[in-house]
Amino acid sequence: MERPAWAPPGIDISVPSVSRMYDFYLGGSHNFEVDREAARKAMEFMPGLPKIMQANRAFMRRAVRYAVDNGVTQFLDIGSGIPTFGNVHEVAQAAHPGAHVVYVDHDPVAVAHSRAVLAGDERAAVVAADLRKPADILHSPEAERLLDLDRPVALLLVAVLHFLEDEDRPREAVVELIDALAPGSLVVLTHASYEGIPLTEEQASGTVGVYRNIRNPLVMRSGPEIARFFEGTELLEPGLVPMPHWRPDGPVEEEDPYAFSGFAGVGRKA
Repeated sequence: MERPAWAPPGIDISVPSVSRMYDFYLGGSHNFEVDREAARKAMEFMPGLPKIMQANRAFMRRAVRYAVDNGVTQFLDIGSGIPTFGNVHEVAQAAHPGAHVVYVDHDPVAVAHSRAVLAGDERAAVVAADLRKPADILHSPEAERLLDLDRPVALLLVAVLHFLEDEDRPREAVVELIDALAPGSLVVLTHASYEGIPLTEEQASGTVGVYRNIRNPLVMRSGPEIARFFEGTELLEPGLVPMPHWRPDGPVEEEDPYAFSGFAGVGRKA
């Protein structure tokens, strides 16, 4: 397999990557045939996966604009993936030119491409780190340079927590991150769930199996289980809801049924 120029040396391009599969669903070009093959297999069980990802990104953009409108101009985006058009720094800096953004991912391709995209932008940076090790994120040179933790920060955990199993202690990691943030900080979160998917759980479980087979388990949690990630914050209106229902820009009746899969919410630290 020929290695493209943008692929960092040392990564195994014969193994599917969740970040690159996500890029494929969104119509990006930073993915390999092995990623496309795995994504197509997942779509055999759940054809609407691209619609879910598009709804996820649309929610993220609305939440970023909400944050800026409410005076929060610092963003910590963990599990940020490969930057595509309309990413956090673009939306945030369009709304407030002085906004600072720190992206975090453990996928070498996502980190390398982020660095290329952000070259020359002194208000945004990427950290190679893992959500399961919050201290590595919070004490990274990039975070310490760009984020003032004495002021509110918007913590983005968008489509990432469902890739951590309970044994990875994701709630403890989120608590540690929230504890480090100033009052008034926001937690912006989406999470996969069997609830809302226009398929039976048995049908949808085929997609879960595809992710398990590539050693990236997709953990489908219930609404109450997802709500626990907001402990320590006040869940803002309209609460934990399907993504199109969170402060929509327009009528949601025309949304694809798959867009209502899973949950989204924003919490504010008191």
